[in-house]
Amino acid sequence: MSLTLSEELQSWVGRTREVEEDISLGAVRRIAGMLDMDPEDFRRGDVLPPHWFTLFCAETPRHSDIGTDGHPKPGVVLPPIPLPRRMGAGRRVTIPGALRIGDVAVKTAEVAAIVPKQARTGFITVLTMRHTFRVKDEVVAIEEFDAVYREAVKPGEKSTVPPPAPAPAPGDAAWSTAVTLTPPMVFRYSAVTWNAHRIHYDADYARAEEGYPDTVQNGGLTMQLLLDAAVAKTPGRLAGFSARLTRPIYVGETITLCGRPGEGGRLLAWVQDRDGNQNAQLECEFAT
Repeated sequence: MSLTLSEELQSWVGRTREVEEDISLGAVRRIAGMLDMDPEDFRRGDVLPPHWFTLFCAETPRHSDIGTDGHPKPGVVLPPIPLPRRMGAGRRVTIPGALRIGDVAVKTAEVAAIVPKQARTGFITVLTMRHTFRVKDEVVAIEEFDAVYREAVKPGEKSTVPPPAPAPAPGDAAWSTAVTLTPPMVFRYSAVTWNAHRIHYDADYARAEEGYPDTVQNGGLTMQLLLDAAVAKTPGRLAGFSARLTRPIYVGETITLCGRPGEGGRLLAWVQDRDGNQNAQLECEFAT
């Protein structure tokens, strides 16, 4: 396959679209329940945790625009990258503000970059989206999000996605919390974020079509749980973070959320699986 973008894909770079959402009390209480918080603790006008902006302004394509994988068909929301398997990879976020219950938020989604590459696992393309969240004229958050597109599993080949070589998680955690990724938790997160990607709930599809051994944990939920733990353990206000998913996690597994203070007032956090390997990493910046 070519490492040069087609004219059609090049034309997508720089395109923008907007998504608007009322930050309603009902939506916030559903999120709180999903995260095992008391929904009744939230009232109209409350300021939400800064990183919760990622739970709002999801795309809402028509059902007829959904592909067999559960994602919107190529070209409906995202560029028509001709590779069928898509997974989140990393984020870089600054958070100058915060949402309140009752706000009207607007997300501007921009196609920032499309980069084809030859990787260890085959030909891939990395899509970078830039999301800017505003309430009226105030910027609440700016997020750059990377998604990796991979080739299909070839007929007759072993239906397994070769994961990156395992790397041991750091052994110097100052705090840790174990979480079991139950199917209802993953389902509820997907419902809250309007994510119908079948790898998160259809084991037969995940194995046969995308080459995974089981249903795959939603990377957004992994980051949400790790950020929630980091914010709860650290004084100050979360002002930004960078995140990277390094190895797949599967629904039903128990993971350990870990963290420790880093240099320059930053916090380092990571996800450790049952074998002691690191699956995700996070670097957070807090404002006093």
